[in-house]
Amino acid sequence: MAMGFLRRRLLTAALTANALRPLPGYEAAVPSFFAGWLTTELAPHVLAGTAADTVLAVRRGRADRAGLALAAVSAVGLAAILAQSRRTGEVAERALTEALGTDYQDVLDPRPTAADLATPWRRLVWPFRMKDPRVHVERDIAYNDHGKRGRLDVYTPASGLQPGAGAPVLLQVHGGAWSIGEKEQQGVPLMHHLAAKGWVCVAINYRLSPRNAWPAHVVDVKQALAWVKEHIASYGGDPDYVAITGGSAGGHLVALAALTAGDPTWQPGFEDADTSVACAVPHYGVYDFAGATGLRTAEQMRDRFLAPRVLQKRWSEDPEAFEQASPLLRITPDAPDFFVLHGARDTLVDVEQARLFVSRLKEVSEQSVVYAELPGAQHAFDVFPSIRSAHVVRAIDRYLHWHWHTWRAGLDHDAQVDQPDPTA
Repeated sequence: MAMGFLRRRLLTAALTANALRPLPGYEAAVPSFFAGWLTTELAPHVLAGTAADTVLAVRRGRADRAGLALAAVSAVGLAAILAQSRRTGEVAERALTEALGTDYQDVLDPRPTAADLATPWRRLVWPFRMKDPRVHVERDIAYNDHGKRGRLDVYTPASGLQPGAGAPVLLQVHGGAWSIGEKEQQGVPLMHHLAAKGWVCVAINYRLSPRNAWPAHVVDVKQALAWVKEHIASYGGDPDYVAITGGSAGGHLVALAALTAGDPTWQPGFEDADTSVACAVPHYGVYDFAGATGLRTAEQMRDRFLAPRVLQKRWSEDPEAFEQASPLLRITPDAPDFFVLHGARDTLVDVEQARLFVSRLKEVSEQSVVYAELPGAQHAFDVFPSIRSAHVVRAIDRYLHWHWHTWRAGLDHDAQVDQPDPTA
């Protein structure tokens, strides 16, 4: 039996309300996320569908007053969500200028234009399009001996790069609660965007729980970094400049790998390999495995998910293992530059974790720290092309190009300083 107009409008109103004010509580976190994530990132499509359905119902005489009222309320709510998504560009740009200086764009070549910062509406008509003719992908390259979970994909410009071309490199680590996920499923809009501009992007699989207990996941990330340092020059990349990014569990692994470069504990058999990164860009990551922040949400995640499924041991049995796995507790003055992004409405990972992580970074690290808290954003806001993800991709583009150009300028300066004085 087909769902009537009133029921359809009730469903849309409920989805819109949850997107604006997600259901609280640990038990509601996952369903609230799925409903809110799709509604917020597909707000233009939901709004257009609501309008079209309402017009058809009116023409056919099937629209009652209650249904029309719900349609109007939903439209107002969806318009508010749409406005929040469009504000992402302003929020991210403000975060960049506050952390890097109002003149940070001066090193970008070329500087972004107004069109570069505008919302690319035409690209959002079909948001699940994941192919780009400007990009070539070489898939399923083995970086260790763990079968499918030890493979990676390399994204390069379709026009080609010569070996040793010295292009900047980005390593993408997928999320999925350390339990699910594939390298082809996340970070694709960002990798396409950067590879089309001349970057080399690498997306990896890694071992998952519960089949593999912690720290197999971070060991694989570090082994992938070691592979990149050794082999990426043959794809045109610069092994001396590797940035790292990822979301959710990937955000956790990105932050932890960036903060523990060279730690022999997590480099079994490749202890001497270089696993350092130039900068890290984690999205909606988990930064507190140990519950050290005192956040109730972090303690619930630790005891009800991380302990039984990922670490496969209780907090009381080995608290040090949880502490060692917490990026929040691994920050040192030598931490690389960070650009942290998190959604203000994230129901899976409390935004307070990101705030406290960034606060600690700013207190301890000697490098730059950028933090963008995105209004109205749920978890996984960058998985497929949307208004918000388009602005996020462009903000990360500006950050990474700023970082890369600044890094190159530093090399040039160091080279000039090291040159002998011919008049001496």
